[in-house]
Amino acid sequence: MEPTLLALRPLLRLWPDVASIPADRHKLVPTPSDEQLSREGAFDVSQLLVTGPTDAPDLTVLVCRPTAPGAQACPLLYWMHPGGMIIGNARTHLDLALDLASAFDLVVISVDYRLAPEHPHPAPVEDCYAGLLWAVEHAQEHGADGDRVIVAGGSAGGGLAAAVALLARDRGGPALLAQMLLSPMLDDRNDTASSWQMTGRDIWDHDLNALGWAALLGRQAGSDSVPPYAAPMRATDLSGLPATYIDVGSAETFRDEAVHYAARLWRVGVDAELHVWPGGFHGFEGAVPHAALSRDAHAAKLRWLGRLLTRHGGPLVVDS
Repeated sequence: MEPTLLALRPLLRLWPDVASIPADRHKLVPTPSDEQLSREGAFDVSQLLVTGPTDAPDLTVLVCRPTAPGAQACPLLYWMHPGGMIIGNARTHLDLALDLASAFDLVVISVDYRLAPEHPHPAPVEDCYAGLLWAVEHAQEHGADGDRVIVAGGSAGGGLAAAVALLARDRGGPALLAQMLLSPMLDDRNDTASSWQMTGRDIWDHDLNALGWAALLGRQAGSDSVPPYAAPMRATDLSGLPATYIDVGSAETFRDEAVHYAARLWRVGVDAELHVWPGGFHGFEGAVPHAALSRDAHAAKLRWLGRLLTRHGGPLVVDS
């Protein structure tokens, strides 16, 4: 996984407010080619234009399909990229999703949702939900099983995955198998102990987090009127959500909100697994993938996915 935030952090620091975010910032984000994402032919990679939300532009989605899948339809990993709601694209940090897909013969569909501040809430989450509806409807065409769908994402994408799961529940949408929330961006109030503790230290710290939420919500950020589909921590009812995997570093801004979200899921009987990785900073697994802690974090994801998929028709892990 390319260390996008590590490389961008000095530039992000030059954006003190929403008005300073450059319109051409997409040029700063690495964009892996189809050939790179194919992993020497292990995946067939295609980019498609699909129907977006009502009265909104069409969406770009990236489909990565195993070229040598098993006999049955593959589980579907629906991926939402990181980037604080203000940077990134469907190819950003896709390596983590592809690592999981390689181990379990998953089809990966990544959505290129619109970014703030040009497209504030609800544009990003509505794009992600529309992409999910398309992915489930067309799963069979891409060798995927629309009845075994895992929504997943990192950072802002983790928050969007949580919001999409809430939307699917509340709108009577697809029945999700699980959600994977990786260092998720869940709470616009940005006022936990870890948020303040990591100010100026974490890759995505209190000030950058405030910038991302302000871009998404404007003056509404931090107010009592923020809806749960923008900031999932605002949801008053987390019952009925699918099995959940949450991981986060102990030395990152999102530590406390991730722990709190997991506790609230347990309180209403949702099957949730939480890992807080000691000393882990935001995005550590992608930035230093060969570190012992990163290998442990990746192995934990594989074990959880293996148990989940074994309970729901396989396939078993093929590469740990």
